[in-house]
Amino acid sequence: DVTWAWAHLLPREATLWNRLAVADRRHSIAVARRFVELAPEASPAHIAGALLHDVGKVEADLGTLGRVMATVVGPRTERFRSYRDHEAIGVRLLEVAGSDPATIALVGSSGPLAAALRAADDV
Repeated sequence: DVTWAWAHLLPREATLWNRLAVADRRHSIAVARRFVELAPEASPAHIAGALLHDVGKVEADLGTLGRVMATVVGPRTERFRSYRDHEAIGVRLLEVAGSDPATIALVGSSGPLAAALRAADDV
């Protein structure tokens, strides 16, 4: 599965993806595979976006309990704020990495395949 993911990522994207926790990388692969089933017309850049949809969470550096707390209590600390703003942070990280505009748009929850990504992530 890791090899499948790397095949869809640019080198700088793969470096970012590798910063995700193991559980988050597993989740991203599962979401990307469901995304491809829901959107078979997805380009390689879109698949990269599905794999990287949560990459902004690396900035928050929260464990499971911290993520639950951030979701429940809101943006009370800088790390909780980073977790809740992970889409915008992911967009920024991917812009710096030189990602394709379609990848960046999908991570930012926009573009023609954003609904398919949300559906793949909500399973």
